[in-house]
Amino acid sequence: MCTVTFIPRRGGYSLGMNRDEKLTRQIARPPARRKCGNTVVICPAEPGGGTWIAVNEKRVCLALINWYSIKARVGDEAVSRGEVISSAIADSEPGSVAIMLANLPLSQINPFRLIGVFPESNTIFEWRWDLKSLVRKKHPWQAQQWISSGFDEPEAQRVRSATFRKAQLQRSASSVAWLRRLHRSHSPEPGPFSICMHRSDAASVSYTEITVSAHQAKMRYHAGAPCQGSTMPVLGFH
Repeated sequence: MCTVTFIPRRGGYSLGMNRDEKLTRQIARPPARRKCGNTVVICPAEPGGGTWIAVNEKRVCLALINWYSIKARVGDEAVSRGEVISSAIADSEPGSVAIMLANLPLSQINPFRLIGVFPESNTIFEWRWDLKSLVRKKHPWQAQQWISSGFDEPEAQRVRSATFRKAQLQRSASSVAWLRRLHRSHSPEPGPFSICMHRSDAASVSYTEITVSAHQAKMRYHAGAPCQGSTMPVLGFH
């Protein structure tokens, strides 16, 4: 259950991600620098060490969302999807990321969609794993959104996409302030389909924001529902 929004900018991009989880899930650790292979990355972390979003020193971002529309699931020996980014973020080229993904024990990993943003070539790729095949899809370098929800994913896609399209008509569209407001949005009402998601058993539990320019990358992170506060410490590469 997540919402990822990509906004292209001159010489870079901005990306915001709400992480939606069960309220009983353990609290994640805030972003820190860590070594993945020979590359330094910045990412938050689950208690087990995996992550759902990361940016590396080459300004490449990877973000992973669960693919709930695929009902098939791995049995008891499942490998956490949090390990996918940790394995792939060390590389800065789409071809290298694809090789790293192919080397994972995919048959033990539940369905996912992995979004990769590569600013050197202004390309966005999405890798989709459905327990049968790993398919790569190229997306245009333009404002767009990816959505997952364990609670009626098609309806969440419809409602959040409508909110996104409406917000794009605002004069401030594509600014960082606009991106933050979008990810705090309760339109059309607070609930399972709003971008800032609220249910009795689950909610948006964090907001991660990545801003990239020609020579630097920064990650900001807010622990808790995006609508509840705006303090976001920043880590970055220069």
